[in-house]
Amino acid sequence: MTTNAPAKFKPYTRQTISNARQWDWLAPDLQEAVQVVSHVLPFRTNEYVLDQLIDWNNIPDDPIYRLVFPHRDMLAPNDYARLRELVLGNANPAALAALVRKLRLQMNPHPAGQMTHNVPHLEGVPLRGLQHKYQETVLFFPSAGQTCHAYCTFCFRWPQFVGMDDLKFDARESTGLAAYLKTQPHMTDVLITGGDPLVMNTRSLEAIIEPLLAPELAHIQNIRIGTKSVAYWPQRFVSDRDADDLLRLFERVVAAGENMAIMGHYNHAVELRQEIAQQAVKRIVGTGATLRMQGPLIRHINEDPKSWAELWQTGVRLGAIPYYMFVERDTGPHDYFQLPLVRAHEIFQAAYQMVSGLARTVRGPSMSAFPGKVVIDGVVTIGGEKVFALQFLQARNPDWVRRPFYARFDAQATWLDELKPAFGQDKFFFEEAGGSRSEHGHGHALAGERKVIQLVTAGSRAA
Repeated sequence: MTTNAPAKFKPYTRQTISNARQWDWLAPDLQEAVQVVSHVLPFRTNEYVLDQLIDWNNIPDDPIYRLVFPHRDMLAPNDYARLRELVLGNANPAALAALVRKLRLQMNPHPAGQMTHNVPHLEGVPLRGLQHKYQETVLFFPSAGQTCHAYCTFCFRWPQFVGMDDLKFDARESTGLAAYLKTQPHMTDVLITGGDPLVMNTRSLEAIIEPLLAPELAHIQNIRIGTKSVAYWPQRFVSDRDADDLLRLFERVVAAGENMAIMGHYNHAVELRQEIAQQAVKRIVGTGATLRMQGPLIRHINEDPKSWAELWQTGVRLGAIPYYMFVERDTGPHDYFQLPLVRAHEIFQAAYQMVSGLARTVRGPSMSAFPGKVVIDGVVTIGGEKVFALQFLQARNPDWVRRPFYARFDAQATWLDELKPAFGQDKFFFEEAGGSRSEHGHGHALAGERKVIQLVTAGSRAA
């Protein structure tokens, strides 16, 4: 069922945001921050986000405003001052570009070994636009999907959107994907990601998905699409010109015996309060596809356990499946967004206690670090020592999955690399001599610290 007057997608960027009626509602210092910081971090929003999701009576503290609008505190004070001087002073474009690139490279733009360890090879040639970190799943980045309906200021894939071509993943065609999958009979999952693949029209998406249904790829059981459109542009499933065609595509995947999984990115309960957002969920699950809800825990945005509980409860009522609460990754303006791991666990535990068993499919808080997805199970005292109880939910080495391990309690730690083994151990079980800790992908790890296993890449395993 579509609306009588379908909304047309209207984006806003740094160059056009002043045309939005809400722009004049911002104080001059907030306008300045948008114009300055957006030279380093990507900025894009749309009319739906501005009109329906942001409470303009609560600026700048509204969570969705902080989610999409850049803020000066996302840069160090000296960096902001220097950038402001160049931007507002109409300085030499080369000087501005040099500073912008310097600031971006300081933000760990490719965390968790994305460019160094995750790129697969076929017949010795690296496959552009693919990543293969875990043995069961390959990620595919179609070039036409390398933007979003709106950008999140915390996004760990921000280099995809800022013109850093040397740090970008994009595949201009999908023949390499199918050819690679034929060499991977153990693989069961393909995740089409970006950016956001659902900025693409249905015909383009169909050209990627249909070959995955071929008999020779029968080992592929799950086709996933990572998308924020469920929150930022739910019209994609309801009233867009080819919304019905998109749903028919989902139905064809299900009819072929595959699981069509929509990995919906939600950051706050307000994103699922809108009638059209709820209608989108119902239409997706009505095709036989599954909708799984995931998102990171972010300071300034979703620290309230009640918001998480509402989000999961609403999703379950509509037929969606709570899936992951992530720890904000160590990239981009992570100093602005990160929370101590102990606080992350407290928020997750409080939210988890508020929901019934149907919503307790959610897992977290989980760190997508270099070795794999590490979940914080709790804080306990064992043998008189206060420790974090941890385990891998997914790992580069399958033998590590669901193997408990412990780290010394650290009230300030925000990421795996900041944790040290408990009980007097020198290293975690997944660490060995042979490589520097910086291989974890944490840009500021100290040289000469504990070592990690020299891992074989996915492409090498295939060979």
